[in-house]
Amino acid sequence: MSAEATNPSTPVPVVPTAATAAVAPASVRRKSRPRIDLRRLGRAALLGPTARDRLPDAIGHVVEAHRAHHPDADLEPLRRAYVLAESSHRGQMRKSGEPYITHPLAVTLILAELGAETTTLTASLLHDTVEDTEVTLDQVREQFGEEVRYLVDGVTKLEKVDYGAAAEPETFRKMLVATGSDVRVMSIKLADRLHNMRTLGVMRREKQERIAGVTRDVLIPLAERLGVQALKTELEDLVFAILHPEEYEHTRELIAENAARTADPLAVVAEEMRGVLREAGISAEVLIRPRHFVSVHRVARKRGQLRGADFGRLLVLVSEDADCYGVLGELHTCMTPVVSEFKDFIAVPKFNLYQSLHTAVARPDGQVVEVLIRTHQMHKVAEAGVVALGNPYASGTDASGTDATATDATATDGPGADDPADGERADPTRPGWLSRLLEWQQAAPDPDTFWSTLREDLAQDREITVFRPDGGTLGLPEGASCVDAAYGQYGEDAHACIGARVNGRLARLSTVLKDGDTVELLMGQDPASEPSREWLEHAHTPAARIAIQRWLTTHPGGGAPAGEPAGYRADADFRERRAHESGPGGRPQGADVRTDRPGAAVRLAGCCTPVPPDEITGFPVRGGVVTVHRVECVAVAHMKSRGRTEIGVRWGESTACRVTLVAESFGRRGLLADLTEAIALAGGDIVSATVEPPSEQRVRHTYTLQLPDAAGLPALMRAMRDVPGVYDVSRTQNQTPAPRLP
Repeated sequence: MSAEATNPSTPVPVVPTAATAAVAPASVRRKSRPRIDLRRLGRAALLGPTARDRLPDAIGHVVEAHRAHHPDADLEPLRRAYVLAESSHRGQMRKSGEPYITHPLAVTLILAELGAETTTLTASLLHDTVEDTEVTLDQVREQFGEEVRYLVDGVTKLEKVDYGAAAEPETFRKMLVATGSDVRVMSIKLADRLHNMRTLGVMRREKQERIAGVTRDVLIPLAERLGVQALKTELEDLVFAILHPEEYEHTRELIAENAARTADPLAVVAEEMRGVLREAGISAEVLIRPRHFVSVHRVARKRGQLRGADFGRLLVLVSEDADCYGVLGELHTCMTPVVSEFKDFIAVPKFNLYQSLHTAVARPDGQVVEVLIRTHQMHKVAEAGVVALGNPYASGTDASGTDATATDATATDGPGADDPADGERADPTRPGWLSRLLEWQQAAPDPDTFWSTLREDLAQDREITVFRPDGGTLGLPEGASCVDAAYGQYGEDAHACIGARVNGRLARLSTVLKDGDTVELLMGQDPASEPSREWLEHAHTPAARIAIQRWLTTHPGGGAPAGEPAGYRADADFRERRAHESGPGGRPQGADVRTDRPGAAVRLAGCCTPVPPDEITGFPVRGGVVTVHRVECVAVAHMKSRGRTEIGVRWGESTACRVTLVAESFGRRGLLADLTEAIALAGGDIVSATVEPPSEQRVRHTYTLQLPDAAGLPALMRAMRDVPGVYDVSRTQNQTPAPRLP
C-alpha cells in the first residue's frame, strides 16, 4: 500500500503540538483544528451514513474546512469520491490498525485547510484507489472527469514488479512530468507525504531514515519551490526529529525553557507596535509567530546563546500593499530599526511566489526582534503557495474551483483539453525552475542519473533572473555561469557557443552571473561545433551538465581539452605552415618609402606596421637601416626620450604595403581556415601568421599581410571581423619593442 503509516501512539520523536502551532498559529489561520483522532475517524468512516442525500459524517471535518475557503463550493463530488474511496478501501488496514480510508481523509483535510479547491480534494480522496484497489483510471474519468483522473494518475506509484530498483526515481519522474501540466499533482503528493511522516512510528528505524532522507532531499525542496510553507516547515521538523534526534531533543528543551519564562520580549514589542500603528491610523494585526524547531536550531547555531526574542518573529498583517510600506515607515520612525535586516520581497517577490517586507527593530536591552509585514492575501500565499491559487484552469467566474470540466467525461488529452479559444491552457502557476527541470529530465540517460541530479538540482535553493538582449529573461539557479545560460537558452545547440557579453562587455564562459545581468550569447555557425571539456567545471545546472556529458560520452576522445577551445588543435599547425610561405628567406617585399637619407635601406616597424596614408617618421638603426613608425606609435616617444635622431620619411608613389593585424576570437573548429579565406578574398597575401595558445576559449591570431593597395585595408579588416567567432581586429600597437620581423 502507498501509505507508509503507523499508529501515532507508538513512541517516535514526532513534533509536539506547539511546533505545529508555530507553523500556522491559531490566531493567524482562519480556523485551527486539533490533530485527527484516527481511531474515531475510522469508526465514523465505517459507521457514518452514506445515503445519497446526506454527507457522510467522516467527511464533515473536510467539508467544514473547505467551506471556510470556498463557501459556495459544490460538495457533491466530495460525497461521491468518499463513497467510492471508502467502499474500495474497505477491509484494508494501515499498519497501525486503523481503517485505510483514514489516510486519504487525513490527506484531504490537510489540503482543505490550506484552501485547495474541490477538484483537488476530490482527487485527494481517490489518490490511492487506482494504486491499491480494483478501481481503474477509466472509472475515475467516467465518474469524475478528466482533471480528477489526471491528478490521480499523477500521484499513482509505478510498480516495483515492473521497474525494480528504478521504481522510486521513475515514480518521481512521472510525478514531476505530471506536475509540469498541473501543479495540483504535487500538492496532493506533499500532503500525502506529510501525513505519512506524521504517522511513521512503527516502521523499522532504517525505513524511517530512508523515507526521511527522501523527504529532506526531494519533497521539502519541492514544497519550498511551490511556496507551501505550512507543509514545508512541518516536514522539516518531522525529518529533523528522525534524522537528528539528539539535536531535536536539545532544541525541544530550549523551546520548553523559553515557554516557561514569565516575561516575553516579543509580547512587549508587539504591544508597542500596536500602539504605534493605532496612533498612525493604520489598521493592522500584530501577531507573535513562534519559530518552528528547525528554525530555532538554525538560529542557535548562528547566534549561540538564545534570548527570548530569538524564539519567534512578529507578523504584521494589513489589507493593502501600500499599507505594508506605511507600517514599515512608522516602525522605522518610532522604533530603532536594524537597517541591515531590511528586505523587500514585495517589490521583488521570491521565485516561489513569496511576498513580504522583512525588517527588524532593536530593544533597549540589545535584543533584536524580526518583523514580517504583509497583506492577508500575501500571507495566504506564503502559507499555502500554489495551493492558495486554486484551480489554474478555472474561469474567472468559478471561484469555487469546481469548473465544468470536473464532470466532463469526454476529455481525452489531459486536463482542460477542451478549453479555451486559443486551444491551449498554459498553467500560470508553472514556475521557471519546473520548466527547466522538465527539460533536463528528458535527457537524463538512466534513473540513477535522474535521481542523483534531481537531488543536486533541488539543493540549489535560490534563483536569479538574467536578461537577454531581445528583452526576454532566463531563470537560473544562483551560481550559474554563462555556460548555464547558453544551455538554458539554446539547449544542445549551445555546443556552438563561442563566447558571451555580460552587461555589454566580453566575458568568459566561466563568468558567474548575478541577478539582473544582461547576457548576450555569441554563437558560431559551424554545425559540427563541440563543447569543451572544461565547460563541465563551469556548468552549474543539470541541463548543461547532462548535455555536455552526453556529447562527451557519445564522442570518445572528442571535446577540446581543458584550456583549448574547440577546433584549436585542428588549426594550430597553420602557424608552422604559413610562416614559410612568403618567399625565399621568408623576407617580405619592401614598402615604397622615401627618406631624407639617400641610399639608406628602409624597414617598416613591426610594432605598428604603418601603411599609406599613415603619418610616419623614421629612426636610424644599425647597418644604415631606417625603421619607419607611425607617429603615434609608443616606440616613437620612447626613442625621442632617449635622444634618438629622427629622419624625415614619406610615402612613395606605390600604394602596396605590408601590415600586421591582430584578430581576437573565440575558439571553434575551422576558424583559422575561415579567416585565411576571408583574407585571400580581400586581396591580402599572408607573409606570416601565428596563433597564440588559447586562454578561456579566447584565441589571439597575428597576421603579417602584403596588400597590393593600402586603400583595401579597411575592407580587409571588416571582412575578418565578419568571420563568426571573431570579435575584434586591430593593427598591432605593441607596448614594448617588437621582435625583428622575418
